[in-house]
Amino acid sequence: MKKIIPLVLIIIILSGCAAVSGTYSDSFFAMDTYMTVTVNGKNAEKAVKDAEAEIKKLDKKLSAHSGSSEIYRLNKNGSAKLSRESSELIKQALKFNRLTDGAFNPAMLGVSELWGFSDKKYKVPSDKELAEALKKVKPEIITVKNNTVNLNVKGMKIDLGGIAKGYTSEKIVKLLKKQGIDSALLNLGGNVQALGSKPDGSGWNIAIENPNKKSYLGQLAVKDKAVVTSGGYERYFKKNGKIYYHILNSKTGKPAESGLKSVTVISGSGTLADALSTSLFVMGEDKAVKFWAKSDMNFDIILYTTDGDLKISEGLADKFKSDINYSVIKRPDYE
Repeated sequence: MKKIIPLVLIIIILSGCAAVSGTYSDSFFAMDTYMTVTVNGKNAEKAVKDAEAEIKKLDKKLSAHSGSSEIYRLNKNGSAKLSRESSELIKQALKFNRLTDGAFNPAMLGVSELWGFSDKKYKVPSDKELAEALKKVKPEIITVKNNTVNLNVKGMKIDLGGIAKGYTSEKIVKLLKKQGIDSALLNLGGNVQALGSKPDGSGWNIAIENPNKKSYLGQLAVKDKAVVTSGGYERYFKKNGKIYYHILNSKTGKPAESGLKSVTVISGSGTLADALSTSLFVMGEDKAVKFWAKSDMNFDIILYTTDGDLKISEGLADKFKSDINYSVIKRPDYE
């Protein structure tokens, strides 16, 4: 799991929520980041506490860095019988690896450790070191059967941090629905998932931070959607005047230099939004747009380039507001 506050902080605007009867909100630390769960309705406090307990339960299973977690045990032994949640999430991670032609890769932990992104002892590895580490990056040969996972390459390590919070937000939405909750907002360290709308029926207003730290890229109104942003600038180090971002290209083992500064994915699925935000960042603008245009998955995108261009997909045209000039990407132009 990522050991920092998220890649790109998405600010939750809760105006009009705090005064509503039956609203309860609480913040806590889990999955190596700060989280806030806000619930509207009867038994809101119990629902929030139950959500917190479930999140921490999943964290204990899914962390790649906690010595007592299932994923840590899998990485150590190369094979392990896991819980249904862990094996299910690994299957999802492998699916997105295939769908994105490797842009999403859950087997990059060993390479990330070479750069020092896991323990913050940063260094620039040699090409020889990277080549050796990349021999162990083979997610396509990982097998999952009856909740038993085999990595099948000695020394390969997986990290589900690029998808775990999105998966967790979906699990929590299902938990809340079972309790009769139809209005809630989850901010799992910047991975935002809305259940329904605000109590007054309007959409939840999510402000997307500008990577340049100047105001926001814009504001988005959503209902029943996840909003996840990825960008390298929230976690990086500088060496000899060069900046090295933590999002790695699995083909080179080096930080992705894709021409994008941030990618936001909006979808009903938190798992999809989490996985694709990283994947599209690695792909770069052209491939990301073509992937969106040709995909049969239901999601929208917001792209911000290193040149300062802001682009949104056509499905957001009536939901997105910004003081920055932006263009709308239309599917027919890329199909």
